[in-house]
This record gives sequence, structure tokens and C-alpha cells, in this order.
Amino acid sequence: MANRNLLIKYTKLFINNQFVDSASGKTFPTLNPANEKKIADIAEADKTDVDHAVAAARAAFKIGSEWRKLDASARGKLINKLASLIERDTEYIANLETLDNGKPYGDSVFDIACAIDTFHYYAGWCDKIHGSTVPADGELFSMTLREPVGVVGQIIPWNYPILMLAWKWGPALATGCTIVLKPAEQTPLTALYVAALSKEAGFPTGVINVLTGYGPTAGAAISSHPDINKVAFTGSTEVGRLILAAAAKSNLKRVSLELGGKSPLVICSDADVDEAVQIAHGAVFNNHGQNCCAGSRTFVHEDVYEEFVKKAVVEATNRKVGDPFADGIQQGPQVDDKLFNKVLSLIEAGKVEGAKLECGGDRWGKEGYFIQPTVFSNVTDNMRIAKEEIFGPVQSIIKFKTLEEAIERANDTSYGLAAGIVTKDINTALIFAQSVHAGSVWVNCYDAVTPQAPFGGYKQSGFGREL
Repeated sequence: MANRNLLIKYTKLFINNQFVDSASGKTFPTLNPANEKKIADIAEADKTDVDHAVAAARAAFKIGSEWRKLDASARGKLINKLASLIERDTEYIANLETLDNGKPYGDSVFDIACAIDTFHYYAGWCDKIHGSTVPADGELFSMTLREPVGVVGQIIPWNYPILMLAWKWGPALATGCTIVLKPAEQTPLTALYVAALSKEAGFPTGVINVLTGYGPTAGAAISSHPDINKVAFTGSTEVGRLILAAAAKSNLKRVSLELGGKSPLVICSDADVDEAVQIAHGAVFNNHGQNCCAGSRTFVHEDVYEEFVKKAVVEATNRKVGDPFADGIQQGPQVDDKLFNKVLSLIEAGKVEGAKLECGGDRWGKEGYFIQPTVFSNVTDNMRIAKEEIFGPVQSIIKFKTLEEAIERANDTSYGLAAGIVTKDINTALIFAQSVHAGSVWVNCYDAVTPQAPFGGYKQSGFGREL
């Protein structure tokens, strides 16, 4: 049940299975994006706190430690126990997520279910990670052994806080690594709560550590720390470059980056227009447009373009925006004032550069960071709304003539995270899927992510794969 009146249980750093103040004693506020009011003051970690957390994680990873002596199947049982505790506390965690992030309560419940599925999936992998025997020449016996990397620094974004936590923790725990996680400063609350559940589940001290704080301080200290063996980051391309440089300068640690996107969704002339409008609407507007793989460039064949635009406008106009704790709400606020102002500035750029504003185009209401669902038609490839990652509820509808043209224009971007196509022709779908530069390609659906399928991008969308 949706309930905004929550007792905030955890606001301190989680190091070595204990909640502690930051070494500096500093705190920062986390805000409710629906009304711009402070929820709580959160401990602010810096380099000293990162050093403490890394030391705890290294001790937990040491040969002979309780964590390293666990049977692989026992690790799986611990991960499953954590998943069960998250499921037990779904209602509280979902309310916490909605309060801190602004997404509708039902969306928070859905994200938590996906996080639980992710943990169960990785729990099953713990005792199924095998090496190989290698037929070597001569009187030799050769074999490979798959080992945990070590201490993993993890930096996650604010758009899917608990789900991104599960994507990062699942594989690290399954393989026997230890963790130092920094959640986004906008959304620290659910990570701290799940940290408490990890202790309740029975994870040994030092295996899981959660540091709340800012990217230029805590995040930078994680990226450059010589005793961290890998950094896994999800966020902007700009910050991804900084993390990669810091990792190179410190100890050449491994890095995986899941970064920005400007993903194309192609609607072919043979598509069912009503179905295509629904798919395209979800591709752009789900999670308030705050999705790295959002299908924010909607390419529509000229034969169905006018019909598609009319129906897309109706769909966007009918989208229910408002209090994320209220029943039936589909879209809450953007996460903070910085993103709110960025989205509005890009909407203004679309107007100035000559795109036709079909609906929306302004803030919604007088309080909070709400933006009207916005649709532009007559968008051209050189416009900012067609080139830059908006991360908001803005659909840019672009006309095309041939599949070859659509593929070429879809690939004309520095990003390569995802793509989609809606068609009744399997040959068209396969040609597109093999030709477009994207880590994930969806046919007659969009954003179909499951724990069993890898996720990640090409070009400036990063490298390495989640899941």
C-alpha cells in the first residue's frame, strides 16, 4: 500500500556491517522531487570513508576469511535469503523508493520484483561457474580456474536505484567478490535499507559496504583507489570518461561502463499503427523518460507518419501525471532541479529549431519537478532533441522513406546502447538487428530486459555487459 509517511530508518554509512557517521561528520540532504522538500540528512562519505570501506572489503576477501571459506552453494543461499528479505519488505522499500526517486508506487513495486528476480538468478549461478581442462602438448596437464576479481567498486545511478543495486551486487556476490557501493546522492535511501537486510541475511562483515556521498569526492576516491580491483559504473558518458581515466592512472583496474544513449525505434509501413504507438510511447515515457536506453528517436515510415503522429499525441495527452503515491498515476516528477531545467531547455531548443510541438512542452503543476508529456513532429536529425540525450518525457518523431535510410540515420549517433523495430516482416527485422549499432535490439517490443540476457552498449554507450 502506498504510504508517504515513512520512518526513515538508515541515514549513515554502512561499513563492516555497521552503520557509522562519516569521518568528517558531514551530511547532505536528500529531497522529495514531488515537492522539493527535505526527507532526511544523509552521511556524506569522502576519501577517508572510502579507505575504511575498502580496508573492510579487502579483509573480507582475504584467503581464509569467513567469506572466502564459504561453499559456493552457501553463497547462493545467502543471496536467496537477501532476496526473500527484500520480498518480505517490498511495501516499505517501494514507498521509500517513490519518496526518494519520485516514480509511481506501482513502478517501484515492479522494480523491486525485478531486483528479486535478479538476485535469485545469480544465486543459482554460484556453484555453476566452471573452469576448463586444456589438452596441452607434451607431458603436461593444463586447466583454467575462474576466480573472483576481488574488491569491486560500484557506482549506480538514481533512475532505477534498487534494480541497479541488484544488477551490480548479484554477479559480484555470486562470484565471491566483496563490494563497496556508492548509490546516487539523489537516491541513497533504498541502498542503505538493503544494506541492513544484507546483515540480517547473514553476509559476513566487510563483504558489503555502502557509502553515500557525491561523485567528485566519494565516487572519485572509489575510481582511483589502488586497492579496488574493478569499478562497475552506470551513468553518464561524461562521468564514465573520468572513471576510466582514474582507473588507468591508479592501478589499471578493470572497468565496466554502462553509459548514455540516444536510441532509435523504427516503425515500418507494415506495422500495426495502434500497437506501434503503444510500444513507442512506453519506449520514451516509461520512468518519466529517465532511461538510458529510452527510444527517444522515433523513426516512422512516411506512409504511416501522419496517422502515427495523431495517435501518439492522444496517447501522450492521456498520460496521467501527478502525485506518485496516488492511484493510477503513470508519471511523477523528474529526479531533481538540474535534470528538470535541462529537459525544459531541450524542449525550448526543439521549438526554436523548428520542430512542431504537438503537445506538452512545459512544466506540469506549480510544485515539484513535473514536466508535461511532450511530443514533437517534423524533427530532423540535426536538431538538439534528435542528437542529445534528454532523459525526460520528450518524444521526437522523425520521418523516413526506406529501411536502408532508417538504418543509416539510426547509426548516425555517438551512442549505441539499444534500438528497436516494429514490423511484420521477419527479414526486415533481422536485417535491421544485424545492421544497427546497438548492444540490445528489440523486435515488436522495447526495453525487454531480463536477468538471463546481457545488457550494455557500443561506442560512447560504454563497454562490458550487465547481467
